[in-house]
Amino acid sequence: MSHQTGIQEQLVVGSSRQPAESWEKDYESFVLPLLEDKQPCYVLYRLDSQNAQGYEWIFIAWSPDHSHVRQKMLYAATRATLKKEFGGGHIKDEVFGTTKDDVSLNGYRKYLISQSSPAPLTAAEEELRQIKINEVQVEVGVDTKHQTLQGVAFPLAKEAIQALEKLKNKRLNYVQLQIDIKNETIVLASTLHTELKDLPNRIPKDSARYHFFLYKHSHEGDYLESIVFIYSMPGYMCSIRERMLYSSCKSPLLEMVERQLWMQIIRKIEIDNGDELTPDFLYEEVHPKHHAHKQNFAKPKGPAGKRGIRRLIRGPADSETPTD
Repeated sequence: MSHQTGIQEQLVVGSSRQPAESWEKDYESFVLPLLEDKQPCYVLYRLDSQNAQGYEWIFIAWSPDHSHVRQKMLYAATRATLKKEFGGGHIKDEVFGTTKDDVSLNGYRKYLISQSSPAPLTAAEEELRQIKINEVQVEVGVDTKHQTLQGVAFPLAKEAIQALEKLKNKRLNYVQLQIDIKNETIVLASTLHTELKDLPNRIPKDSARYHFFLYKHSHEGDYLESIVFIYSMPGYMCSIRERMLYSSCKSPLLEMVERQLWMQIIRKIEIDNGDELTPDFLYEEVHPKHHAHKQNFAKPKGPAGKRGIRRLIRGPADSETPTD
């Protein structure tokens, strides 16, 4: 269900419709026709999900660039009032748009990704992060919390999606993706059949890549086929812009692969170069060892009979001189 609200000295309902199918299928046909090129409005769109207060809604504030300044100010001033009267507890997400792309279904999905992305790094902070990785040479998994560019979610090319589907269904055992910086998309780079011994040679030495590898191995007597995600970033061989783009696109890519393609990724790894991908390294990453609890260090006793003169501490009562 959707409601369009306009302002004519007071807030009035401009249009409303009953849901026909799921909220995703109805969204484009319900919301976009309500938006005029020069007229701001509010759109309340009902989702299928519910909370303790009832159905959840998307609150869309439409303020096109070509609308009159007075109208923009009037809508901005009444925004909080409308939300309060409607009931803030019912509103799950609030989207602001100046173009139809901002409030389309794809635009709403990008908004959700941007809300879950961390804050951006400056160029200097990104340089410092790379220096620390190279100096300490510690593997950092992508499940570690990073600060990245907010809202960078480049779309996956059709060939890349098809290759990932084949990997999920075990029709491929290796997929490599790269960012097409000019066109701002993530494209397919390679699907070469790859054995474990070949994996280090698949890692470029002068550019970043995303790798999905079907790791076939045995663990505790069981034969396993597990998908491992590898993010390779060869440090200063890449430009600052490339490093920041790959870092910021990583989380949205993984979210899309896991939630929309339903691919189960058993482990996420970040490396500097392919030499790190030895059989032992990969096995220990997928099946980390559980170290036994170490006993606390016991302070050794001093030598017997040589403790020196015993120190006596006298209380105030002991130091008083008795009176007759």
